[in-house]
Amino acid sequence: MNIYLTYGTGEAPTELSAFDAALFDTGIANYNLIRLSSVIPDNSKIIEGKIDWNQREFGHRLYLVMSQQTETKPGKEAWAGVGWLQDKDGKGLFVEHHGSSEKLVKENIIKSLTNMQKYRPEKFGPIQHKLMGIMCKRQPVCALVCAVFKSEKW
Repeated sequence: MNIYLTYGTGEAPTELSAFDAALFDTGIANYNLIRLSSVIPDNSKIIEGKIDWNQREFGHRLYLVMSQQTETKPGKEAWAGVGWLQDKDGKGLFVEHHGSSEKLVKENIIKSLTNMQKYRPEKFGPIQHKLMGIMCKRQPVCALVCAVFKSEKW
């Protein structure tokens, strides 16, 4: 199974429209999002890079792990991140964190995944992550990172 790790940012007059703009930049604006917990199935391959599915389908279900952060105060930052680790068979774990700084989000990803693998018997590879951030200038902003599993008709 291919899991697409995509990301983006948005800026708009409201928090909701900033989130929508980030969804468009991420390439998944026209889906009904279904959030998953953070378990990566066997035989999965993480493909990192922006996708552009905005015109592919409209209104379908999209299964994903998602990290988002909005910010409304000028001069403040919004950061989102997804981290993961996998074993040799492709199974693994995702975590999603968000906050006001790149450093905080990265630290929380590493702490979470380090702890989560302690009580699992699998031998996981190194922790990996993708972070996205944006500075609020005048309007609300949103940072978004998503691990997209698949889309499905209703």
